[in-house]
Amino acid sequence: MTTFASGTDTLTRDALTVLQPGFTGTTAPDWLLRRIGEGLASVGLFGRNIASPEQLAALTAQLRAERDDVIVAIDEEGGDVTRLEVRTGSSFPGNHALGAVDDVELTREVARELGRRLAECGVNLNWAPSADVNSNPANPVIGVRSFGADTALVARHTAAYVTGLQSAGVAACTKHFPGHGDTAVDSHHALPRIDAEASTVQERELAPFRAAIAAGTRAVMSAHILVPALDPDHPATLSRSVLSDLLRGGLGYDGLIVTDGMEMRAIAGTYGIERGSVLAVAAGADAICVGGGLADDETVRRLRDALVTAVRSGELAEERLAEAADRVRALARWTAQAGAKDAAALPGARADIGQLAARRALTVTGAEGFTPLTEPPYVAALTPVANIAVGEETPWGVAAELGRLLPGTETGSFAGEEAGREALEAAGDRRIVAVVRDEHRHPWMAGALDTLLGSRPDTIVVEMGVPQAAPRGALHIATHGAARVCGRAAAEVLAGA
Repeated sequence: MTTFASGTDTLTRDALTVLQPGFTGTTAPDWLLRRIGEGLASVGLFGRNIASPEQLAALTAQLRAERDDVIVAIDEEGGDVTRLEVRTGSSFPGNHALGAVDDVELTREVARELGRRLAECGVNLNWAPSADVNSNPANPVIGVRSFGADTALVARHTAAYVTGLQSAGVAACTKHFPGHGDTAVDSHHALPRIDAEASTVQERELAPFRAAIAAGTRAVMSAHILVPALDPDHPATLSRSVLSDLLRGGLGYDGLIVTDGMEMRAIAGTYGIERGSVLAVAAGADAICVGGGLADDETVRRLRDALVTAVRSGELAEERLAEAADRVRALARWTAQAGAKDAAALPGARADIGQLAARRALTVTGAEGFTPLTEPPYVAALTPVANIAVGEETPWGVAAELGRLLPGTETGSFAGEEAGREALEAAGDRRIVAVVRDEHRHPWMAGALDTLLGSRPDTIVVEMGVPQAAPRGALHIATHGAARVCGRAAAEVLAGA
C-alpha cells in the first residue's frame, strides 16, 4: 500500500512528486525507497539498472512494495535506443525501419509487443515514441530514431505506435515537442536552434504531435531546443509559449508534460538544473526528468529544495506546482488501472514480430548478380562516435549475426582518414563486408568506402543508419537501423539463409 512519511508537508510532497529521478545499481537504494515514502511518485530506469527481465521485474516489485502506484519509466524506443537489451541489441527495429516498411498495423503490433514485454517487467511509462520529422539529414541525434522525413508518414506511425504501446498498459511519452528533427546540434551537448517559419513548424513539426494527442498519448516530452518562431528567448522546455500556450492551448493537450533530461548541456550548461527545473514547471511542465547522468539522493534533494524555495519566494505559483503534481498522480492512477489487465493475454501477441519487421525493412540494391557468401568474410565496421542517446554499450553491426551463419567470420572497427587502408590490410584476401552508419554525415567514412571499393570492387556495403548516400558496392543493403534484428536480417541476405 502507498504510505507517506508523516513529517512530509504537502508542498514538499508535491515537489517530490514532480521529479522523475534515476539511480545506480540493479536494486533500489535505501535513499530512493525513503524518498518514495516521502512522496516521490516516479522513477526513471536506464541501461545500468537492468541485467535481465527477471531482475527488472524484481526491481519494480521492490519499488511497488513501497508505493503501489509508483510510475516506473524507461527510455525504450527499440532499434538503436534500447535499455531492456542494452548489452545485446534490440529485438525490435526502430522507428526508421518501421517507417521504411510503412505498414501502420505492423508498427502497432511492434509497439504492442514491446509494451507487453515492458509491462511484464513492471515498467509502465515509456519515453517513446520519437515523433520528430527528420527533415535535416545532418541531424546528429535523431536520425534512425525518426520514422522518416515525410510529415504525414511520421504522423500516422506515431499514432499507431502510441495506440499499440498503450494497448499493453504502458503509457506512451511522445517526444521531443515541438520537434527535434530539423536540428544540426545534439541537445545533449549544446542548445540547438530551429529557424523555421511559424507556418512550417505548424505544418511539419506539430502534425505528428497532433496525431499522438488524437491517439490518446498519456505523456509528451519537451525538447531542449530554441524555436524563435515560437519563443525567441527560451528553449521549449522552459517556454510558457510552447508548453502552456501552444501544447495546452493550441493543441488541446491535457496529459502529462515531461521534460527531457535536465542534466543535458542545453539546459544544465545555460541555466543549471535547479533553475531550469523551476522555470520548466513554471512554464507548464509537470514532471522533471533527471538521472541519466546525475543519479543520486543529492540531486533529488537539490531539485526538491529548489522547487519549494521558488514557491515560498513567490517565483513559482503554488497552484502550478500542485497542478503538476496532480497530473503525475493522474497518470499513476491510469497506469495502475491499465497494468491490472494481463498484458500477456493480448490478442495477437507475436514474440517474433520484431524480426519479421526488420526483414521487411531491408532495401537491397544489386541483388540480381549477387551470389550468397559461402566462406566467412571480413566485416569492416566503419564506426562513428555514438550519440549519447544511443550510447556505446549496445553492440551493433552484422558481424555477430553473420558469424552464427558463417563460423569463422572476423571483424574489426575502423575510423578516421586511414580507415579504408587499415581495413584492407586487416581483411587480407577475405571478402569484405563494409558496415557504415550515416555515410552521408561522415566524409572520412565515404572516403574509406572509396578506398575499399577502389581496391576491392566486390566489397559489400551494409548501411545501418539513414540511407542518404547513393547505394554502392557489389551489393548494398540498407537496414534503416542498427538493432540486433536489423543485423540478423542483413546477415540472412548475405548468407542466403
